[in-house]
Amino acid sequence: MEQRTAWEIFKREVEAPFAGWNFQRLTQTGRMQEAPLTWNYASIVKALMNGIDSMLDMGTGGGELLASLQPHPARTFATEGYQPNVGVARANLAPLGIEVVEADGEDVLPFADRTFDLIINRHESYLPSELSRLLKPTGTFVTQQVGGQDNLELNRLLGAPIPPDYLHWNLAFAAAELQDAGFVILQQKEEMSFTRFYDVGAIVYYLKAIEWQIRDFAVEQYAEALLALQKKMEPIGYVDIPNHRFMILAKLGSYSVNK
Repeated sequence: MEQRTAWEIFKREVEAPFAGWNFQRLTQTGRMQEAPLTWNYASIVKALMNGIDSMLDMGTGGGELLASLQPHPARTFATEGYQPNVGVARANLAPLGIEVVEADGEDVLPFADRTFDLIINRHESYLPSELSRLLKPTGTFVTQQVGGQDNLELNRLLGAPIPPDYLHWNLAFAAAELQDAGFVILQQKEEMSFTRFYDVGAIVYYLKAIEWQIRDFAVEQYAEALLALQKKMEPIGYVDIPNHRFMILAKLGSYSVNK
């Protein structure tokens, strides 16, 4: 690919709209594909929703996933801390009778003690003490988290600093925190998988959305590295970037686990 053409593609991806937590621009065209995990978060949540009265979805993004999990419990709420997503989530969820509260996962949340049968959390931060406060005595928490080793190959390939904040974040650390807060771990899994990108423009769009990965990311600043990556990808047509995921299903300690 000529340098001028590549540069035009990169700029177009930076300027493309992004709303909610929706990567359809990449996934519907197959430009980005995530390898499947050995668990399915949505299926786990659907099973846990059976027969319950109340649920909280922490970090709902644009509400796209929660909207797909119908029918919802009678009292279902969602939180979202990223302000640009709040309006998107409300537009998607209000017609379903779901209130979206603007709050970050590490905030003290504006709900009464012992409110929820189930708290679900996909890729959102959380305070174990808040989970313990908000759940009913036999309430359940399920989360899929992005681990601290996620996407670091992108930083290495582009010569960008590796953010130190979350390198410790893995299954062992998270499970220990929950146990210290009074939870019993019922299921836990952790995997290193990969995301496949078929062109560097897709990587540019992706990095624009996950702004915490390379905090100073700009096409102009990383132009040479992006063009070098494009040349590296051309012989095989793609690049695989390792991703890091783990899941935990837990109940408060009053729950009796059959051995």
